[in-house]
Amino acid sequence: MKRIGFMLRMKPERIREYKERHQDVWPEMIDALRRNGWHRYSLFMNKEGVLFGYFETPEDFRAALAGMNKEEINRKWQDSVASYFEGLEGSLPDEAMTELEEVFHID
Repeated sequence: MKRIGFMLRMKPERIREYKERHQDVWPEMIDALRRNGWHRYSLFMNKEGVLFGYFETPEDFRAALAGMNKEEINRKWQDSVASYFEGLEGSLPDEAMTELEEVFHID
């Protein structure tokens, strides 16, 4: 499994709403993530709205994103949360994720 870390930035005024939104993620979205190799997926956020995501996937970040890009439910989800993020410049959130380089790991 490849470990993936990524970052996005939230609009500070939308942080609370974004957190609430993730209390009830659509079951179809969770199924699509699992189908496309998004395992052990977690999101973390600091108080300034920097969002850090982590997941494990069999191939790589691009393959995991490509799989989700084929899912209609993902398009609906991305459209529904796009207004929460800064700096998308016309992209959807999953298109604007910045992959982070893993520099250390310990089991």
